Amino acid sequence: MTITNHSDSEDNDDIIEYPIDGVLDLHTFPPSETKSLVCDYLSECHKAGIKEVRIIHGKGKSVQKSIVYSVLKNHPLVKSFFDAPYEAGSWGATIVEFF
Repeated sequence: MTITNHSDSEDNDDIIEYPIDGVLDLHTFPPSETKSLVCDYLSECHKAGIKEVRIIHGKGKSVQKSIVYSVLKNHPLVKSFFDAPYEAGSWGATIVEFF
């Protein structure tokens, strides 16, 4: 999956090859890109046959988590989602299960 990271500046977009391995770490992406990034990543994981995804949004002020949850609530591929177990990030990460 190719991702354009706009976080450095508008004039200097970075193209990033992001692995489709079932783990999406949002720490390097601005909240403005979260919605489209999560949607694209879920679609790519589903195409690759991955049944469960872990989205790492961090614990902070829950800005990223709120955006992630708003996407997951309405995403047609998502069967369920919940906070990750303690060893996988606890409330700083979300586990997503596909239909």
